Amino acid sequence: MKFLDEAKVYIRSGDGGNGCVAFRREKYIEFGGPSGGNGGRGGDVIIEVADGLNTLIDYRYQQHFKAQKGTNGMGKDRHGANGSDIVLKVPVGTQILDEDRETLIHDFTQLGERFVLAEGGNGGFGNAHFKSSTNRAPRNANPGQEGEERWIWLRLKLIADAGLVGLPNAGKSTFLSVVSAAKPKIADYPFTTLHPQLGVVDVDGREFVLADIPGLIEGAHEGAGLGDRFLGHVERCRVLLHLVDATCEHAGKAYKTVRNELMAYAGELTDKVEIVALNKIDAVDPDELKKQKDRLKRAAKKTPLLMSGVAGTGVKEALRALVEVIGEAPVSEKAKGAAQAEPWSPQNV
Repeated sequence: MKFLDEAKVYIRSGDGGNGCVAFRREKYIEFGGPSGGNGGRGGDVIIEVADGLNTLIDYRYQQHFKAQKGTNGMGKDRHGANGSDIVLKVPVGTQILDEDRETLIHDFTQLGERFVLAEGGNGGFGNAHFKSSTNRAPRNANPGQEGEERWIWLRLKLIADAGLVGLPNAGKSTFLSVVSAAKPKIADYPFTTLHPQLGVVDVDGREFVLADIPGLIEGAHEGAGLGDRFLGHVERCRVLLHLVDATCEHAGKAYKTVRNELMAYAGELTDKVEIVALNKIDAVDPDELKKQKDRLKRAAKKTPLLMSGVAGTGVKEALRALVEVIGEAPVSEKAKGAAQAEPWSPQNV
């Protein structure tokens, strides 16, 4: 399934039904009086967060959504039926933006959350509504109100506890595949990862969601490479794991390149808690590793973790550092069961 995190759609709520002008005409009833019913209310346009969705691909092939109109009122005091609402299903983390792509209308962060984006028009009153002791035969009725219409942007920002950032081929996808059940594409050329990937990580009985963001290069904020269009997905992360390739020319420069792109995209990204790790340490000799570690330490102003996703070296330490920052990650059911189980002994067999 193709990953789509932005979509422009047109929505329109239903018009209200018109009121009716009618009079009761029956044999032997000389003064039947007005009997025009009211029009029905138009349907609303509702946005709802649905389970099982992780992309906006549904809005690639259909961009126009219109709620049903209210039915007109009729004679014999028959009121028109209300129009049916139309419900747009979106994944958790979706934002609704106005047509200018800047004005935030609503941000969905909880499963099952609903938001009425456009209300349907009210139905018009029939002439029976206007009858009174001084106006016994009104010959006027109201038309139904028109519905609302607008163009909106849907933008998805994946909700993850931790995010992976780094240059292309820094080993982010390999790390994600090792620590979770996710199976991202892994190859020895840049930009193997074309779309964000999510994986659920379990370490010491704690679970959290880890997001792998496509690699950044210098000038990404100007559109170089894949650009910075996927950086929105790390805005919701509590902590960033910055992987630096130990086999690159200069680890310090590689680190600063990514940091500069984060700053150019949104300054608050650089304020997030960051854990720096030097990856692929098994691919360099000890002398080169010491040089790269010192370079990265000077650039990041902190001692980096040493790890290798392929060999599994230092992976647990990196995950524990992430969990320590996340803090509120829930304990997995499997870990709860293991903690509550009695210790094994031959007598219990």
